[in-house]
Amino acid sequence: MNCILFEDRSVAKLYPIVLARPAYGITCGGFRLAELVAEKFNSCRGVVRYHIAALQAHYYPQLHETPLVEGQPTLLLCASLVPRIQTLEKLTRWVESQKPGIVLHNGRVIAAVLPPGHRIPNSNSTYEEFLAFVEALSPTAELPQRDETFDLFEFAHDVVHFNEEIIHENLEYRLKTGDYREIQTGFYAAGEISLAENVSVDASKGPIVVEEGVSIGPFCFLRGPAYLGRNVKVIEHSAIKDAVSLGHTTKIGGEVEATVIEPFSNKQHHGFLGHSYLGSWINLGAGTSNSDLKNTYGTVNMDYPFGRVATKMQFVGSIFGDYSKTAINTGIFTGKTIGVCSMLYGFVTTNVPSFVNYARLFGQVTELPPEVMISTQQRMFQRRNVTQTPCDIQLIHDMYLLTQEERQLTGEPLVF
Repeated sequence: MNCILFEDRSVAKLYPIVLARPAYGITCGGFRLAELVAEKFNSCRGVVRYHIAALQAHYYPQLHETPLVEGQPTLLLCASLVPRIQTLEKLTRWVESQKPGIVLHNGRVIAAVLPPGHRIPNSNSTYEEFLAFVEALSPTAELPQRDETFDLFEFAHDVVHFNEEIIHENLEYRLKTGDYREIQTGFYAAGEISLAENVSVDASKGPIVVEEGVSIGPFCFLRGPAYLGRNVKVIEHSAIKDAVSLGHTTKIGGEVEATVIEPFSNKQHHGFLGHSYLGSWINLGAGTSNSDLKNTYGTVNMDYPFGRVATKMQFVGSIFGDYSKTAINTGIFTGKTIGVCSMLYGFVTTNVPSFVNYARLFGQVTELPPEVMISTQQRMFQRRNVTQTPCDIQLIHDMYLLTQEERQLTGEPLVF
């Protein structure tokens, strides 16, 4: 069976975390949706927003170049689906039955199995043409509506919520399907890792699973469930606990709780980071801490460009878009979103738009031109032996243009 992962119009509600990545590339519970789908389908294609297309071609070639097989049923999947094992199992049972059908959520097409011969836009179709095709799908005798539900990332903070909810089942799946050895009770590793003396491990609430190349310094504390991707470096005296999911090549120090950190980001020094999401290529300066609990102990409301959303969650920390940085001793208030490519100083008491130097404590918020971030990107990439490509540079320009209105809506007196 063929599979097409597609981003629909609602993906914009996931800003800022999908400005620099496709929705199927969000890490949650130690997996990305693209990773799970690739296990099941050899013929899989991604349909993404215009500014992500070159990024997909470079970093997800299997979703960009693989042709669909003629004469086969086709599974359409919304790229905002939560990458949980229960979802994979439901889809597997449906696909094996080969019964055509459609699943809707508030009018959105979330999944559909199209029979062989059903019209599908070809790979030369534009993003808008594909969306028009998906939005025109509706329950019919040939495509009956199925009584199924699938979890979705509808807002950026949903990643924090679902990471806590699904990480245990996802890690159990990794252990069943991967090649891991148990180093201590509930502590599993793949390949060679570096484990210093005096590391304390507590797997009473879930396993700790680490990939090859992980380095854990002395006097660290790890409490599961937790997932550490390839080449993660955990600095001495760190505490990683209670549903932490770390992407590959991250550097982690201080206290991290119930948080997702995407690849190539640094939180290397002391400070607390809780119930948060960090995109890639982020650096948190020494002493940076965030609040994830209101003083009233009430649930957190999130302010997004499209309006206020009640999370119904008591613990919500910070949501960081890619490439943003904090200075030393930055303090971030509860439930704040940080756009892409911004620099933060002092206390962060409001949401931070993309491409700004944010120093409200000192009475100044200034715009950051994309050229500054392109130079910064190049230096960061060189430090990690990553080649800066034309699509990486173009992404910075595209994100700058996409977030212009965001900076204008903040009400901040921007200085150019």
